[in-house]
Amino acid sequence: MKKSISFAPASENQVTSAIVAGFAKEFERYVESEVIIVGGGPSGLMAAKELASRDVKVLLIERNNYLGGGFWVGGFLMNKITVRSPAEDILDELGVPYEESESEGLFVADATHACSKLIAATCDSGAKILNMVTLEDVVLHDELVCGVVVNWTAVTTLPGPIACVDPISLESQLVIDATGHDAAVVKRLEMRKLVKTRCEGAMWVDAAENLVVERTSEFYPGLIVTGMAVSTVFGLPRMGPTFGAMLLSGKRACEIAFEKLKR
Repeated sequence: MKKSISFAPASENQVTSAIVAGFAKEFERYVESEVIIVGGGPSGLMAAKELASRDVKVLLIERNNYLGGGFWVGGFLMNKITVRSPAEDILDELGVPYEESESEGLFVADATHACSKLIAATCDSGAKILNMVTLEDVVLHDELVCGVVVNWTAVTTLPGPIACVDPISLESQLVIDATGHDAAVVKRLEMRKLVKTRCEGAMWVDAAENLVVERTSEFYPGLIVTGMAVSTVFGLPRMGPTFGAMLLSGKRACEIAFEKLKR
């Protein structure tokens, strides 16, 4: 006979109170961080994981209600991803199984498995993640990016006449733009004619991945670009559903940020 399960007693208001108190406590702690990462795709998650693993106080914001960007679905909704050597080393670090394809040095993995492992590793590292939070602007002091202005993503879906919900600001020593093709943080600077981006190039897998990692850098004082934001900013080719450069670019962004923090 199966043993019955008896859960601990709790009222509806106690459940609500626990959620509100837990969120408020953490949110207040991250009003100021060492690094804010905008975008929870593979490069943003990797940068967050690597930095938090080094005891850097990291906040990652994502506009969607899920993490991973294109990493979740792979190519053409076939939920397979590819990585090219040497990026399989990261899959090994994350414990993601993969197979080598017929092309030597090209590896295939399940997108959902790889993405889940990366998300879990990022959370385990101690990085704080806020999803359904949208970037509205940057905090800019004396030509130095030192934070972001954000609002709830749901606010952006409201009709204009009732959408006057003031955003809030979150401060940091550094911001990492990991918003993919949008390069959303950089575009806020471009609107003010502080920087100039180039149009992302056409598909060229073989060249694109090397260039994205190489050009991952501090693009503007206080602002580091990583992942496909690098491609948009510098006019590099795109590479489609092969993600080695995304992961290695995130690692590179961590190295740059860690050096800038003089840790």
